[in-house]
Amino acid sequence: MTEFSGSFSGRVQVLTTISVADISGHELQTVEITAPQTSTDVNWNGARVTYWGVSDLISGNGTQRGYYVNERADGSRDWGTFEGKVTTSRDGTTIEGTWRVSGGTGKFAGATGQGTYKTRLSSPTDLECQWNGRYELAASAQAA
Repeated sequence: MTEFSGSFSGRVQVLTTISVADISGHELQTVEITAPQTSTDVNWNGARVTYWGVSDLISGNGTQRGYYVNERADGSRDWGTFEGKVTTSRDGTTIEGTWRVSGGTGKFAGATGQGTYKTRLSSPTDLECQWNGRYELAASAQAA
């Protein structure tokens, strides 16, 4: 497996917040973020990530789960899932968790991979994400 890392800075494209009436401070949020990636690996450097997350929060703390897709200039794509813990403090909000590749097209057909990420929100709509992990392309895709 190939070890790699990367980052992206993004801005919330869509945000929906629902106040849940069961516990004070309980919110459900959905978010869509799109940004170009920077990576140590040529296969991910320059890919445009879009992710859709759903957070279940009480007073700014809780969980986030979602889906992502990376699209490249040549049309190839990979996609997968992520899940993390949301923590809000005086210093801001962070999300730390894991991601996993679940499919792809082109050279990413049959790819596998997984890793970790840490996201820091610099405002309610701006964020920076650092990630790392490992991946492997399917033998048939490497030969192509």
